[in-house]
Amino acid sequence: MRPLFLALPLLPLFALPAAAQDYITFQAPSGNIHCAISSWDPAEARCDIDEYTPSFPGHPDWCDGDYGFAFAVQTTGAGSPICASDTVRDPQAPVLPYGRSIGLAGLTCSSAETGMTCVNASGHGFTLSRRSQRVF
Repeated sequence: MRPLFLALPLLPLFALPAAAQDYITFQAPSGNIHCAISSWDPAEARCDIDEYTPSFPGHPDWCDGDYGFAFAVQTTGAGSPICASDTVRDPQAPVLPYGRSIGLAGLTCSSAETGMTCVNASGHGFTLSRRSQRVF
């Protein structure tokens, strides 16, 4: 008996409009910063940085995970470093080219040669680069 192969149409990688997605991942062209934006409640943009000079040294007593490599901002409030025992790092994530932005659920991340910046509609967020990490 011969195996049966079904011919299925191939869909483009971005077949759904961004608004129809509830979780997107991407990375900086350098591969050093990986990010995700989710529209889950609460909606959040998070980025993890691999190689960096820490701007937030030390490890808070309340943190049972790692601290200083992951940053997040939600739809309200300021950005902050977070305590994390997981990662949003995905080597297969699409690259967000320098000079381009991507958004979901009122959160926008912009890629630049100077780093990755993610903000909410109020202008609060964070900027990550090898040299420094800043929250605002």
